[in-house]
Amino acid sequence: MQRFRSKTLTATLAFVLGALGAHRFYLYGARDPFGWAHLFGTLLGIPGILLLVATMRASPLGWALAVPGAVSLLAAFLSAIVYGLRPDHKWDAQFNAGSDQRNRSGWAVVFVVIFSLFIGALLLMAGLAVTFETYFESHGDTAKSLEQ
Repeated sequence: MQRFRSKTLTATLAFVLGALGAHRFYLYGARDPFGWAHLFGTLLGIPGILLLVATMRASPLGWALAVPGAVSLLAAFLSAIVYGLRPDHKWDAQFNAGSDQRNRSGWAVVFVVIFSLFIGALLLMAGLAVTFETYFESHGDTAKSLEQ
């Protein structure tokens, strides 16, 4: 008998702890390579962000370390949206084929999807704005030094 996997719990785990791979470990177990990729990406991203803050966004190493963390975080929000929007019968066919229980999604999944979309889009736009601002500021200083 296969254990029951809740769509609501999976989407919530992806929303709350997805950057650590919790939703992947819940669905596929501790041997899931993508769950570990989420975890390692986040563990690389944290010192990257701290390095960027300490150097006022001037550290190339900080940018290189922050990218895997950002990808892991944004992929987790996207996973919450994809899992939450999957129809219950398709979810059960994939994850609960050997179980007697069936998913009955309600408003909780709808709210998880809404919040994932809102926060994920907000973080993506903020990240792009900071990245482009840093890029154009660095090139603006170069242009000013060439003028003189």
